[in-house]
Amino acid sequence: DLLPPPLPKKQLQRAESLPEQGPSQHCRGDPTPWAGSILYGIPPAHPRHEEGAPSSIPPWDRPSWGPKKPLTKSQSLGEPVARSSPQKAPSPSPAELTFGMVDRELGQLLQPLEGPAGVCGVVLGCQAAALARLSARIQEELVGLEERQQLLEAELAGKSWAALSILDWEPCCESRDAWYFRVGFTFEQTQLVFAAKVPKPGCASLGVQSSLGAHCSIQRLIGRFTDRLPWELVLPGIPGEQSQSRSGEEPARLATRPILQVLISPEVPYQTLAGFVKGSHGLHRTSPGHYERLACLLLLQVCMGLEHLRVQNVGQGDLCPENLLLVQCPCPPRSQQGKEASLSLPRLLISSFFKVKDKRRPCSTSQEQDWTEGLTAPPSLVADELNVGMLIYQILHVDISLENTLGFRSNRLPEIPSLSIYSTGLKRLAVLLLHRDPCKRVSVEQARSILQVLLWGPRQELFARSKKTLTLLRSWVEVKRALLLLKFAENSAGAGASPSLEEWLCCQYFKEVTEHTLYQVTQALYA
Repeated sequence: DLLPPPLPKKQLQRAESLPEQGPSQHCRGDPTPWAGSILYGIPPAHPRHEEGAPSSIPPWDRPSWGPKKPLTKSQSLGEPVARSSPQKAPSPSPAELTFGMVDRELGQLLQPLEGPAGVCGVVLGCQAAALARLSARIQEELVGLEERQQLLEAELAGKSWAALSILDWEPCCESRDAWYFRVGFTFEQTQLVFAAKVPKPGCASLGVQSSLGAHCSIQRLIGRFTDRLPWELVLPGIPGEQSQSRSGEEPARLATRPILQVLISPEVPYQTLAGFVKGSHGLHRTSPGHYERLACLLLLQVCMGLEHLRVQNVGQGDLCPENLLLVQCPCPPRSQQGKEASLSLPRLLISSFFKVKDKRRPCSTSQEQDWTEGLTAPPSLVADELNVGMLIYQILHVDISLENTLGFRSNRLPEIPSLSIYSTGLKRLAVLLLHRDPCKRVSVEQARSILQVLLWGPRQELFARSKKTLTLLRSWVEVKRALLLLKFAENSAGAGASPSLEEWLCCQYFKEVTEHTLYQVTQALYA
């Protein structure tokens, strides 16, 4: 007997699972289906899907036998498919836009825009988001990944001198409160170089320092232990240390070595700011513009570190050139490779801390008493501005007598010679930081903004032909931000080095600055 013909199941299945309207489907046989997606706008491997979706697999990748809603009535291919109205996916924000975004999602953002003004707003948002991402990546290169630092802390827990290899007998750097020795440590089959910090007697800020959050201008600790000092190490300034360490009587000498607390830091200092200033008289004389720009960048790092400490409710223990450490960056800037490598910017680290217990004092009615107490009392929040003001003179090789300043023998601060385009601005900043009336002193945050304007503008000539307005300053920020991103794009096309510390500091500035901040800062700086 002949069997009846089969029912047209395939037609029903096909009518039920018509291809969804959306981006073009990729070929399953392509061995690299997402190759070139950054340039050609191919959808990413795991695009965003609506909340509550049963799977993260893209809809065009889901098999036809996946879960479907049952049909309520039969349909033929010629009839339109009844579709439920799904919830509209939220439009992406400018921070989420990338060059490889599919046109379907990009269209959701462009559709409601009205004219060039709306497009301009999107572009400006994309630029700000790109600058923030770029800044975060450069910071990772400079200070390392946070996850890796945590792994090192876990690996160094419980370790002592026996797990470290001493690379140099003598300190690589000596600050006012500690000696630093280069030590080696093997991690994941790689020899790493750390700094072993041996605090000098009477320095007790260790518990405070180990609780600080990560910051580019704050010395970081990844290990600590208490052990007898190895006999090979030389402690300069300690009587008899040099002769003891170089002798061959290790067992006898080891018994007499002190038991000290040792801190391990991933940053190895090579010099203090005091040593840098002392050895840079010639550089300041022959290249004043380069040197005073370095001075602005070093002072900027000090201010950024102090801001971070205030958020942590921590103060600097002794903010002086002898306690500010300099660390070599991974690589010099592209423009300073070769013969100008000596002008490269080092990282500056604050290394001495204390826990703040008192609140900021209100402005004193006695200006002279407030000035004197601010510099002679134990370090406190109110002294930060005065200390930064003193640092300006010290870095610029201008003698400033603390006794004369406190004695109020003169109403004028020492003169800062005009050697470069930065001299006048640094002199103005020093006056604002060392003002007799504490109510009229600029804060550390304002000092940081002034230094940023000195380094990257806007300069006073911007207002020579145009009146200073918020609109002008906003336009300046937007154009400079775009030009900065173009500069990074051009540099990345060549075989140059990684972005430098100065470029990261510049990114930080244009990532955060607003026209309102610039209006206030330029008022104070160019008054």
